[in-house]
Amino acid sequence: MTALTLDLSSVIRLTHEQFEQLALANRDLRLELTAAGELVLMPPTGGNTGRRNSDLTTDITLWNRRSRLGVVFDSSTTFRLLNGAERSPDVAWVSLAHWNALTPAEQDSFPPLCPDFVIELRSKSDRLQPLQAKLAEYLANGCRLGWLINIQDRQVEIYRPGMDREILNAPQTLSGEGVLPELTVAIAELW
Repeated sequence: MTALTLDLSSVIRLTHEQFEQLALANRDLRLELTAAGELVLMPPTGGNTGRRNSDLTTDITLWNRRSRLGVVFDSSTTFRLLNGAERSPDVAWVSLAHWNALTPAEQDSFPPLCPDFVIELRSKSDRLQPLQAKLAEYLANGCRLGWLINIQDRQVEIYRPGMDREILNAPQTLSGEGVLPELTVAIAELW
């Protein structure tokens, strides 16, 4: 099953409030909204993808509990990006400075910010190009580090602002660099 994209532009341009109401009224669906106003219906994950995603979220959460530098989010959290897109990365981390700058109402809603760090995990049903476009979109909206973990090709694409993406072949570990200091994630078991 692959993601289904609906172009609603000839009928309606969903506002943030309308998209949030639609997503909340259909909690069983994983929805995203592109900057162009397309509604994306994401398929549910399979067992291996869910397991890998859970492992990655746990690794980032454990690091964050030690560092206390930010807030970690799972794949069910939707962020409202500056370009108008509403995106749900597989794993996201937001610095305390950015999180605390939001009002309590903004924190309870779909946070109006781009995470400082994101992970997108390519499942069997995902096409690579749309995921690469999402990582580029995150960077354009303020993300400071992004990992695209491509299980099928045993590669990781690392995205950093102002730099070309770096492609690593079957790395054993990944570093949080200066964004998530002292984070090292062992990903060998993901392959």
